[in-house]
Amino acid sequence: MERTATPVARINNHAGLIWAIADLLRGDYKRAEYQKVVLPLVLLRRLDCVLEPTKDQVLARARALTIENVGPILTGITGVEAFNTSPLTLRRILADPPQVADHLRRWIAAFDPDTRDVIEKFDFDAQIGRLERAGLLYLVLSKVTEVDLHPDTVSNYEMGVVYEELIRKFNELSNETAGEHFTPREVIRLMVDLLFIEDDEALRTPGIVRTLLDPACGTGGMLSVSAEYLHELNPGAHLEAYGQELNAETYAVARADMMLKGRKASNIRLGNSFSEDAFPGQRYDYLLANPPFGVEWKKVQQVVEDEHAKLGFAGRFGAGLPRINDGAFLFLQHMVAKLKRPEEGGGRLAIVFNGSPLFTGGAGSGESEIRRWIIEHDWLEGIVALPDQLFYNTGISTYFWIVTNRKRPERRGKVQLVDARESSVKMRKSLGNKRKEIASEQIAEITQLYGAFEENERVKILPNEAFGYQRITVERPLRLRYDVTEATLAAIETAPGWQRLSDAERLDLVEHLGQLQGLSSPDRAEVARRLGPLPKVIEKAAWDALSVRDPETPIVRDRKGHPEPDPELRDNENVPLPGPVHGYDEDPAERLVSRPYRAAVDAYVAAEVLPYVPDAWVDHSKTRIGYEIPLTRQFYRYLPPRPLEEIDAEIRALEDEIQRLLREVTA
Repeated sequence: MERTATPVARINNHAGLIWAIADLLRGDYKRAEYQKVVLPLVLLRRLDCVLEPTKDQVLARARALTIENVGPILTGITGVEAFNTSPLTLRRILADPPQVADHLRRWIAAFDPDTRDVIEKFDFDAQIGRLERAGLLYLVLSKVTEVDLHPDTVSNYEMGVVYEELIRKFNELSNETAGEHFTPREVIRLMVDLLFIEDDEALRTPGIVRTLLDPACGTGGMLSVSAEYLHELNPGAHLEAYGQELNAETYAVARADMMLKGRKASNIRLGNSFSEDAFPGQRYDYLLANPPFGVEWKKVQQVVEDEHAKLGFAGRFGAGLPRINDGAFLFLQHMVAKLKRPEEGGGRLAIVFNGSPLFTGGAGSGESEIRRWIIEHDWLEGIVALPDQLFYNTGISTYFWIVTNRKRPERRGKVQLVDARESSVKMRKSLGNKRKEIASEQIAEITQLYGAFEENERVKILPNEAFGYQRITVERPLRLRYDVTEATLAAIETAPGWQRLSDAERLDLVEHLGQLQGLSSPDRAEVARRLGPLPKVIEKAAWDALSVRDPETPIVRDRKGHPEPDPELRDNENVPLPGPVHGYDEDPAERLVSRPYRAAVDAYVAAEVLPYVPDAWVDHSKTRIGYEIPLTRQFYRYLPPRPLEEIDAEIRALEDEIQRLLREVTA
């Protein structure tokens, strides 16, 4: 009896057949360019097969229609989000070899506008011309048409897996740029596990529907893995996935992937998430993203700054703006704005960052204010430190941030840090900068560590206020004496105002200072009396040249008798926050003058500053609240140096070995 192939066997078979098409391109295309031909061709072949049963009905209905918007009627016939009003099919196109290119273009032009848009974003018309010039168009089209992609042979699920496998292979071939649009599958799986970890029980509810957005979706890998996870957990559940992507070709891949799975492809939109929010006003149960690391946002600077200034927290960027060369925190704010509100059930998000968002920017900076906004709202649930060398285009260390506006009661007021930096295995063959991967057992282990919410050597649970501090400015008094020396005159002669003096003024000043040479006094009034009036254009420069810092002289005071600070001795200190913060809306200025905050500063200065510099004081007008997340410091383990005796013995052994080798050479 004939045995039916298993789904896995069918998937591998079809992936192999399609992959064989890429071999035909060898020599005329670089390996990294194969996807420009194969991916749109697979989409066209699948649509060719899917639309075949209703082809005659669609043509007849299209001829009878006199309205412009025929889409709803014709898609009602096809049962999918696509239709084609040409009598051509791929087999009919191949039946006329001399006209293959023209027929193929006419057939593509007869698709519905959305499908046509995807093919155009692939820039497939250029590939038609290139294949025709290379004498490959008929051969490649014949090969893809041999692959049976009819829905009764290849289900939507299987088709999606085949397409994802092709995307993965092509991205690995072009690993020098893959990281811009493609996240390793095991990284996504861990991210999705952590995103859904709080909701396993709820997600098992029959018929449950959840929404998810990736605002930097690349080729759509995160959306696919999320849908797979939910399907594994609950086959009756439905995940409505949305994505936005800036790169046109990558957007086409993601949208084609959705089309091939029979899902709502219109949920994938093209555009910059910062300046062209494709889903204004919509909120989601889940969000996840792997935005590009360290990418500047100068192109959309005006739009973002306008939204920040005009809308504040009514817009997406009310908390602050990061420096122009790293838009990571703009993605985070955009995603928080898209979370369902707590009264709607709340939401969770996961995002991949490099180390910069943990600590870049001092107190009062845009980055620090964004961290303060997230933490003081009690939205930051946890951060997982990942191994380095996980991604195709960078070997740097990366981190998952898990943010939610519906923390479980035991997590409220706390942030969990997980050290997973050693949870990886070496790959047998590197792919660009990717030399490590996270094994499935390690994914399970990290997920368990996070879900257990218990402290150990790899998990730290800290109160929110542990990440905050008061940045204080410690001043020390200015102490000066005033000397008239040859160096004084030389300094005055290089000052900008010197050239504005007349020759007579210069001569008088030189003679006068020459007569006073050797004068040294801490009494400014006495020196001023001896100097007499100085020309206004040179007065400040002259006093700067006369002034010499001297810790043995009296303190310089202003007219009110207050000590003047010495800018060169100014220092800054970080003072831990005195206790829990009761909410982001609490005015920082009022906090800083409150008794607990001042008391914390006074206690710190008394213990850490005054014993060493008793004349110091704090300029409270300059104090700012800051936030940083020193994750690696939390997991630092001191390793004592080896004993000197052991090092000496090793050196002596090496010396003996060197001497032995030298004797062998000279013998």
